[in-house]
Amino acid sequence: MSAQLIKSSYGKANVKFLKVKKSEENPKHHEIIEANVQVLLRGGFDESYTKADNSSIVPTDTVKNTILVEAKTTDVWPSERFACHLAKHFTLKYCHVVGVEVNIIEQKWGRIQMSDGTEHPHSFQHQGPETKRVYFDYDKLTGQIKIVSSIKDLTVLKSTGSEFHGYNECDYTTLKPTWDRILSTDVDAQWEFDTTQMPTLHAVFRAANRGVFDQAYDVARRVTLETFATEVSASVQATMYNMSTQILAEVPEIKEVSYALPNKHFILFNLEWKGIENNDDLYYPASDPNGYIKSTVGRKTGPKL
Repeated sequence: MSAQLIKSSYGKANVKFLKVKKSEENPKHHEIIEANVQVLLRGGFDESYTKADNSSIVPTDTVKNTILVEAKTTDVWPSERFACHLAKHFTLKYCHVVGVEVNIIEQKWGRIQMSDGTEHPHSFQHQGPETKRVYFDYDKLTGQIKIVSSIKDLTVLKSTGSEFHGYNECDYTTLKPTWDRILSTDVDAQWEFDTTQMPTLHAVFRAANRGVFDQAYDVARRVTLETFATEVSASVQATMYNMSTQILAEVPEIKEVSYALPNKHFILFNLEWKGIENNDDLYYPASDPNGYIKSTVGRKTGPKL
């Protein structure tokens, strides 16, 4: 049987670090970032697979050491900048590395609030399981760049302000329409940047300096929370579409927005056996099965003239 290697990549995963940035004006005022980094390399490595020739392999331990040394010696804020820096480093240092894929999972830390309303300058509270995630892919041969940032595992719930009625019904339908229900989900939101606006690695660095990536994250998180909280939701589908269109309206550098939202069901207990009728405030969490709704919303393009 004849076979061929179609594609391959390798590298190091779960390279973790926490970095502290100290203010020049006040050395006791700190920022922190905790990250879990994965870097995968593509390029002239075929013979390591097909001929057991390791001469081209950059050891994964070297990849790990590189991530940590570069985290020490360069700016890691925001994670999109650091991902770009790693892509540039590996493709410049090793001529046979023609592509780099970087994934960064950033833990969410917030300053501890003091009783007087101020924030402590160097004490933090972990706000997990919510994380920020960055996917960065660079191809040296084509110059193609892909940048996707996301919010993962942001759990939200509202106890009213959600409806669901007017849906298709058939002989399999048992669900009753409702004009008032609990709505809860674990937010998985991601946004892909329009890299025609930042077509080179240097342009990505300039965008980071302008605050493009920080602003996009702040807008996406704010819009997600505010829309969820304030909109009278006709459905998860309608709400995620409205979130997406608002993010696109506020951040011109974003190409498209995607959501994947599980519908975490809370079901009213039936207490009629106890003589309690019309229970409308005691629920139980139903872990499964659950609804799961996805969408991707991009910018509408007109016909070519």
